[in-house]
Amino acid sequence: MFKIENHYNLRGMVAIITGAGNGIGKASALMLARAGANVICADLNKLDADNTAIEARGEGVKALGIKCDVTSEKELTNLVKETLKEMGRINILVNNAGGGGGGKEHFLDLSKEYIQKIYELNLFSIFTLSKLCVPHMIAGEYGSIVNISSMSSMMQTHNMSVYGSSKAALNQLTKYMSVDLGPNIRVNAIAPGAIKTKALASVLTPELEKQMLKNTPLKVLGEPEDIALTVLFLASPLSKWITGQIISVNGGGEQSLEN
Repeated sequence: MFKIENHYNLRGMVAIITGAGNGIGKASALMLARAGANVICADLNKLDADNTAIEARGEGVKALGIKCDVTSEKELTNLVKETLKEMGRINILVNNAGGGGGGKEHFLDLSKEYIQKIYELNLFSIFTLSKLCVPHMIAGEYGSIVNISSMSSMMQTHNMSVYGSSKAALNQLTKYMSVDLGPNIRVNAIAPGAIKTKALASVLTPELEKQMLKNTPLKVLGEPEDIALTVLFLASPLSKWITGQIISVNGGGEQSLEN
């Protein structure tokens, strides 16, 4: 008999989530833990990683916080090594860590060093960590990679050329990875719109929110859990026939600051 709960039950599986200390990464780690996955919470801030792991253990699963700078191949290698040591397998990878100066990238002021830094963070780190995890996913006979992209990868707006293009490159990497790694591993990406993280909350005003919702049909900004639910969908057998897709989770529109 078909039981829907069996298709999002991740009990016994192991998930690595980067940038798990706050926001989308934390929400994703906790969501996967609620579905039964044992979680490795990686973050540049060890205390934040540990705090997420503590909350995840409250869901009755194994969880560990690990300090990791995703731009360091040495630290990524250690992340995988520690995951295997503590958990014994890897089934799910959520490449969430990323960043940049979106909205502040004045084209004529951009340096080669800045461009390299953002691409290292938003693209190269994902290639490296995925490559390290894939053999273990194959060995475990289950693999799902979820990359966190951005709506900026599809938009045209001012002062976002490096961040936006790095995320556009991530979209294409996702598609090509899905071809190269199938049929053993599924690879998809999520392109969030404006999400009410602590970072956004620190600068959000009623006027700014009104502008951002101008072209948003659902007339509300997203919450980290909205992305986490999509992560759960893509990580679980619920999406067993979905790969190479970029799923926009954005309230139906673009939260642009421009008219």
